[in-house]
Amino acid sequence: MRRNTPIVLLSVGHACVDVYQGAVAALVPFFVAERAYTYAVASGVVLAASLLSSVAQPVFGALTDRRAVPWLLPVSTLLGGVGIALSGLSGSYALTLVFVAISGIGVAAYHPESARVARIATRGSHRGMGWFATGGNIGFALAPLLVTSVVATGGLRRTPLLALPALAGAAMCLPVVRALQRKRADGPGTTPAKGGDDTASFVKLSLAVAFRSITLVGLSTFISLYARQRLGGSTAAGTAALSVLYLGGAVGSLLGGFLAGRWDRVTVSRWSYLLTAASVAGVVWVPGPAIYLFVALTSVGLYVPFSLQVTLGQDYLPSRVGTAGGITLGLTVSIGGLATPAIGGLADATSLQTALTPLVLMPVLSWLLFRTLPEPRCPMPGLTARSENRAAP
Repeated sequence: MRRNTPIVLLSVGHACVDVYQGAVAALVPFFVAERAYTYAVASGVVLAASLLSSVAQPVFGALTDRRAVPWLLPVSTLLGGVGIALSGLSGSYALTLVFVAISGIGVAAYHPESARVARIATRGSHRGMGWFATGGNIGFALAPLLVTSVVATGGLRRTPLLALPALAGAAMCLPVVRALQRKRADGPGTTPAKGGDDTASFVKLSLAVAFRSITLVGLSTFISLYARQRLGGSTAAGTAALSVLYLGGAVGSLLGGFLAGRWDRVTVSRWSYLLTAASVAGVVWVPGPAIYLFVALTSVGLYVPFSLQVTLGQDYLPSRVGTAGGITLGLTVSIGGLATPAIGGLADATSLQTALTPLVLMPVLSWLLFRTLPEPRCPMPGLTARSENRAAP
């Protein structure tokens, strides 16, 4: 296998998995229209996908720190797809919650192991991890287009067609697993990373990522409905706003990897959160079609630090890179879904604009936390012989 092939396959596989994170928010307007859900009830669907995922990701991260679980990559990809595929088949709200929760568990199982394998495949390159993160962001971006093309013409009963990306993603995992197995057989792994864990910095980083998550999940859940309100009620206007939010993430992830090659990760992340705070204010308060510009700027600002935060977490916890990946790439990303019922309830009681206003504060809190973080100096932590062996079967 050529040198760059594993990260290409992992990036495409990551896109196939993160389609199902984006699909939950993309399905919300259809649940509202077809099943007459209120904002609060619809946000409960996002909560169901996030809740078990939030709890499960650190568990899967700890598991990958203890033993090799390469089979999690294809299995979790399929599980994520099956849950979303079944979510539209029953009119029962309880069953809908169960199915999206199953998808959330699949997404939770995928990310810690994939983050470890991607770090090995990229040899610690920030740009390589940026490409891996970009794959996930492209999956997010494609989700509303995919969901709309499938569901808008035939209703929620056509959601089984949404399982197709999972089949493709699972197929992408298998060559990478085999390549890592051969690499392990050919010779020893890299030199173990030195230095202890910086738990205090990791906790601050996790809080910063959690505030980012509240902003992103809050916007991704309601930006389609909000854009429709602001721009005349068109379904296309809402889908376009959600697509811009996710497509800007692909640009932001690549830009983050490039900027981290010129400045350190902490500095790049800190400035990106300042940009994000101003951009979210524009989304909430600037009227008219300018909302698309501010959605794009918000997306870039939120995603510039995305892959950088994953490697920062692994560098702060070099002895537990699976746990670090499970938290920074998983738990703190999913935790934003826990705040969506509060946003939905406030929107039902007041208005969507009022409910989205507190999101302006979240990037400011992330910025304040990043002002207290050091840039780790240990090169390529987590790329130890033991880590490489665990990533291989």
